[in-house]
Amino acid sequence: MAATNPRRALVSVSDKTDLGPVVQGLVGLGFEIISTGGTRTFLEKLGVPVLDISQYTGFPEIMDGRVKTLHPKVHGAILGRPGLASDAAAIAAHGIVPFELVVCNLYPFEATLAKAGTTIPEAIEQIDVGGPSMIRAAAKNHAYVGVVTRASQYGPVLDALKAGPLSEGLRRELAAAAFEMTARYDRAIADYMAREVAPAADEFDRKFPQTVSVTMQRRMKLRYGENPHQLGAWYVESPPLPASLATTEYRHGKELSYNNILDLDAALMLIREFRDPAAAVLKHNNPCGCAMHEQLHVALERAWAGDPVSAFGSILGFNRPVDLKTAEFLCTPDRFVEAIIAPGYTPEAFECLTTRPKWRDNVRLMECPTLLEPRPGGIEYRRVTGGLLVQDRDEGEDPDAGWKVVTKRAPTDAEMADLRFAWKVAKHVKSNAIVYAKDRTVAGVGAGQMSRLDSTDIAARKAKEKAAGCVLASDAFFPFRDNVDVASKVGIVALIQPGGSRRDQEVIEACNEFNMAMVFTGRRHFRH
Repeated sequence: MAATNPRRALVSVSDKTDLGPVVQGLVGLGFEIISTGGTRTFLEKLGVPVLDISQYTGFPEIMDGRVKTLHPKVHGAILGRPGLASDAAAIAAHGIVPFELVVCNLYPFEATLAKAGTTIPEAIEQIDVGGPSMIRAAAKNHAYVGVVTRASQYGPVLDALKAGPLSEGLRRELAAAAFEMTARYDRAIADYMAREVAPAADEFDRKFPQTVSVTMQRRMKLRYGENPHQLGAWYVESPPLPASLATTEYRHGKELSYNNILDLDAALMLIREFRDPAAAVLKHNNPCGCAMHEQLHVALERAWAGDPVSAFGSILGFNRPVDLKTAEFLCTPDRFVEAIIAPGYTPEAFECLTTRPKWRDNVRLMECPTLLEPRPGGIEYRRVTGGLLVQDRDEGEDPDAGWKVVTKRAPTDAEMADLRFAWKVAKHVKSNAIVYAKDRTVAGVGAGQMSRLDSTDIAARKAKEKAAGCVLASDAFFPFRDNVDVASKVGIVALIQPGGSRRDQEVIEACNEFNMAMVFTGRRHFRH
């Protein structure tokens, strides 16, 4: 057999996506296919001639298939170096025919973990042993063997084989991808074992193990980073987090920039706070306008009016599909937006945005159909020089059962509705954060200042005459009553803040002096 058919491929995969055509192509090129268990059955049903692994090794699969490829004739065929005299002698002595190609992927360990209710024994059973061994062996011996681990590689590899043996460069590229796969696979298993199997001291240790690694897939190369002299790229989790930028579809416009992605993510996080129709206008990661209204175009008009100067060149977020009236508002002369994220676009709105305004070719239209769907809580990472900060994501509904009215006057129902709205917006403003709002519409925002008093002043200047009758939300407590004094001068009627300052009583007395209502939430949403 070896003399008449020296080309041989080992095919053993868990994920059989697109497998049939590539194996049929290999047979057409003169390859003999050796395969295992389920893969062999799959290929035989397609009419592909296959040699069972047991026929080759002379040893049966045992222990329900757990042991099938862990055999010297398999690993000798992968690791053998025919150009080395000692290896060539061993190959000849033991009837080994070297594999030119190994096509292999792994048991779905991560996909199994993603299923609700997965037990520890079920997870353990999805720890592949033979697959990683073959992949690593083939990757190590890539000077002689090509290792294919992803369906996306099938076409290019088959095309390359049609021209002759795989080039050294391609074999090295395939080996690098193989090692990346096994490294990620082992990391997922190690993280799981540390979290679920190894005895953890407490819940903290289960969530934040002693070592952590982050594995991402590159989504796209960016034009540059924050500034033109910085290189940049966008990576996403795999599998992607539901209702995130990683699950959005890029519908239209020029390529995304580093800053676009940061702003789009901020818009997505904010707009997910609202169940009723809402529109948000963001600039440099901060909302400069936000509003709720049963008609989306009215919500946008009100949000835009919150700070029309800053709204030029902004990022927009919607929690409902963009309709024609909303698109027409944006297409009015002297308005310009960089990007939009929404659950969808009506055909009329999409045509309007991509044909009518002067900036039609540039605006990025992102579609996230799952935008409002719930997603699991999790952790977020922030890089610092020489290390990584890890914390729970500040996400989800704020329970207001613990909110407390601390002033003599309680908010009216309308004021409380506005306080809830302003509190949601303030959660997404860079600290020190102050938000003025009325009728579930932002009137002014003070963001990212070193002093909370400065933020209160800036919000007042932004709101101008609209400040009268507004409520005020502060992401952290007032250290002094001076913020209340400024708020009273511009007509603020109610405030919401976490409380917890040594001078809380002083601040409460100031509110009582001006007949303002104030609510303590007991929870801070500081966004550094």
